[in-house]
Amino acid sequence: MGLKNKPVILEKGTTVKLSDVDLYQDIKKLILTTRSRFAITVNTELSLLYWHIGKKINNKVLQAKRAKYGKQIISSLSKQLIQEYGKGWSERQLWYCVRIADIFNNEKILHTLCAQLSWSHLRLLILINNPLKRNFYIELTKLENWSVRQLQERINSQLFERTSISKKPDNTIKNELDMLNKNQKLSEDLVFRDPYFLDFLELSDTYSEKDLESAILAELQRFIIEIGHDFAFLSRQKRITIDDCDYYIDLLFYHRQLKCLVAIDLKIGEFQAGFKGQMELYLRYLEKYEMIRGENPPIGLILCSGKNQEHIELLQLSKSNIRVSEYLTKLPSKEILQKKLRQSIELAKNKFIK
Repeated sequence: MGLKNKPVILEKGTTVKLSDVDLYQDIKKLILTTRSRFAITVNTELSLLYWHIGKKINNKVLQAKRAKYGKQIISSLSKQLIQEYGKGWSERQLWYCVRIADIFNNEKILHTLCAQLSWSHLRLLILINNPLKRNFYIELTKLENWSVRQLQERINSQLFERTSISKKPDNTIKNELDMLNKNQKLSEDLVFRDPYFLDFLELSDTYSEKDLESAILAELQRFIIEIGHDFAFLSRQKRITIDDCDYYIDLLFYHRQLKCLVAIDLKIGEFQAGFKGQMELYLRYLEKYEMIRGENPPIGLILCSGKNQEHIELLQLSKSNIRVSEYLTKLPSKEILQKKLRQSIELAKNKFIK
């Protein structure tokens, strides 16, 4: 009996030929594909409906020298719509409509976005006032296929402010986001963050570098979520031998978009100048013995519980393909963190102006 005619048991007393199973899988695929296209179409039409409503409200009420009456008119309009179409037309919903029409003044741009982002995504994004920050989350959501919940978590964790790109001049940020939009090309500044949040490790007040490493390995999935979804774990305590001396790289990853190895060194306490030489040794070894054709030079990431900023600046670590980031095992209050990140961004941008 040939493979094509071999019976397949589906349930007790029932058999079908393998060709029938193939037919079932083909039809199942068609159903799922159609459902997906239908969901995208519904989402697009719904988002465009909200956009057109917002545009109408803007044109007829808010921008026609009747702004002081806008709140009352929207309140009245909401009551009428709720009475006719249900509670989905609250005042808040109408203000969302107004907001999306304000931000995306080009219907074609919105139409393109709707193929990848749901109305729930867009509703979160339009609340971000800074256009560069908003575009950052748009492009990363599209690239990494974030759910609405994941997008909310990343906004709450101030991912943009923690990513290296936020500390660059506005023109640089715009150019790199445009590059990501057009070519799906991530830069290093869009990948690496400072600080990293490792509160999920639940470390005690006194812990060693070994404790930190073990906790990361035990929570590897959550660690990768924090550092970025394109990191692939390769090795822990990777031994390298140079002149009969053994050295150990704490954690070794590969980044799929950057196409390079990433060596991570875990340190407790403030950054010290000697860390640079140690990481340079690791990187030159990886470059000589571990790189394969088509890969980019390896990157070193030194994670410290504190940073001596002037040391880092004077050592010009970027020339050696080394980055230093702080990690936090316990999160400060949102207000303190926001203040710290704002100061960090302002200091960095002031250096570019000088």
